[in-house]
Amino acid sequence: MGLFSFIVDRWGALNYKSAYADPAYQQPHREAFPGAMRGWVPDEDRRRLAAYTLYAAYCHNQAWEIARIQDGSDSRERREFGDPAMLINTLLSHMLGSEQTITVPGAEDAEPSDGSEATPEALHAADVQDRLRQWAVDELFAVRLQQNERKTVREGDGLYLLGWDGQKRRPRLNVVDPGFYFPDLPDNAGDSAEYPQRIHIAWEVEPDRRDPASKRRLRRITYELAPIGTATIADTETVPGRPSRIPALAADGVTPLLIEGDVWDPQQGTISRQHPWNDEPTTLTCYLTDAEWDLDDIKADQDVHTLDYRYATFQTNQAGEVLDHLDLQIDFIPAVHVPNTIPEDGHWGDSSLTILMQLFDEIAGTDTDSSQASARTGAPILGIVNPSENGSSRRHGDIQAEPGTVITLGQGGDLITVDTSPQLAELRNKTTELQDRMSLISRMPAVALGTLDPTKAPSGFSISLSYGPMDPLMDSLHLAREHPYRLLLKFVQRLFMAGGHPDWTGPVVDAALTWGSYKPTDKASTLEQVRDGVKDGVLSLETGVRMLVEAGFPIDDIGEEIERIQSRSFTAARDLADALGNPEEVAAYLGRKAPDIPAAPDPDLPSTPGADDPADDETAGQSRE
Repeated sequence: MGLFSFIVDRWGALNYKSAYADPAYQQPHREAFPGAMRGWVPDEDRRRLAAYTLYAAYCHNQAWEIARIQDGSDSRERREFGDPAMLINTLLSHMLGSEQTITVPGAEDAEPSDGSEATPEALHAADVQDRLRQWAVDELFAVRLQQNERKTVREGDGLYLLGWDGQKRRPRLNVVDPGFYFPDLPDNAGDSAEYPQRIHIAWEVEPDRRDPASKRRLRRITYELAPIGTATIADTETVPGRPSRIPALAADGVTPLLIEGDVWDPQQGTISRQHPWNDEPTTLTCYLTDAEWDLDDIKADQDVHTLDYRYATFQTNQAGEVLDHLDLQIDFIPAVHVPNTIPEDGHWGDSSLTILMQLFDEIAGTDTDSSQASARTGAPILGIVNPSENGSSRRHGDIQAEPGTVITLGQGGDLITVDTSPQLAELRNKTTELQDRMSLISRMPAVALGTLDPTKAPSGFSISLSYGPMDPLMDSLHLAREHPYRLLLKFVQRLFMAGGHPDWTGPVVDAALTWGSYKPTDKASTLEQVRDGVKDGVLSLETGVRMLVEAGFPIDDIGEEIERIQSRSFTAARDLADALGNPEEVAAYLGRKAPDIPAAPDPDLPSTPGADDPADDETAGQSRE
């Protein structure tokens, strides 16, 4: 008989679908997932790509089209009311928070509150923070963030791609569909979390319908870290019509032709390059290759990792350079992979939909049954006993119950209706039960999903407690994204330096993306807490203003807000003057200039009679005589 074989991986929860895991081959169905089963797609990526398609179909209310492969034409009756999309949208909004802010540690010390001079490190951190925030505005980073994170939460993976734009003089940020992403992972990828040395972005290009000779093609963009080699030049003679690049050597035909700034070590046979963001020279560089292949030229034993360059047609960039192993003169791959969860094997993340797929099918099935039961309840089933004997009525089998229908019954006749509303109510209760189960498994409370009746809402403290299961979920999602976004902001700084932007100098600093609060807040209660806490001296003014910011008050800058508050705190200034007796410190507290108080004049006391005039002494003596 043999042993039953099954696959256990991060997409194993989808194996219950025969369209996803064919019982005979444990591979996705070719008709349901044609893109995942292309010949150039590696075997290890087929289940991943099919899962991406399945997740997207559920979120676009198109799961019935995949169910058609499994259940036949009856799948058209399936009702899908957007529960998966609702869960993804809600989880995404809570994960992103009310706002996202780029912060650089130490930037807050650029303006010391004690009036001392800021350190060069603090000034540089503040400058980089301002420039990164401006870059984010120019690149519509908030929009790109929404685009990528929606894919990441839904499919489990997201990918950013960076590139220098010489015309705009800044790094450009692109969001790449994870279904186009094919990293060349090592065999021991399950034990290593290091980013691969080579990645591919590949997709099929549809033929031009206006050109009968046009064929379907495969386009592949490759980024690869490799030892720095000799400079290359365009070659247009080897294969006419297919320009490529060939190495360029010095006049002796042996010594490599170096790019300006490179150093050749003849003993080691290596070329090194010093970058402004590294302390020591590096021998690695990133090569870019952008090419297309006709699908007819791809052999059966080839996949996206092993395509034959002899049949490739290389693309060119805006400067006219042939993109055949073009040296980008950077020592990193300008791509950032964002997993939705902390990867178990060092690379791929888990979709937030995976463990809920069967539950979504149950909800859709219950909604379908409820829809059909509603139709029966709206058009009740009638039974007629002893219809009219005079033949004036139609046969009871032909009677259609419509508004205003009159049925004539014979003597002793009766009209019986079948009430199906109890079954409808039970189905609706079942849907509510399944939604509660979804809330429990996804760790998204009803108050977060928006299914809580506002009229039955408990106190604000109880609502805050109901977010308890959601706190570790948000912490886990944010932890999985912390390093990728730090790396993204670090790459942005490096590309500015590599592009020779005159305003970007100094060391690369550590920058982070901070997420806003996802919990609803009672502003009135928070304001009362801050007022009482600051007044009673149990909260500092800085902490109180920070609490107001987290509660959603429109405060742009904490430091500036504190200065405005202090500039109007005359009572506190009077107490400070009584305590210190220093008008300059009181003026600094109010943000004003101390008044110039003139020095007090010497006292003009009346002189003692005869103290300085000898004549007065003589007169006084005569008087005594």
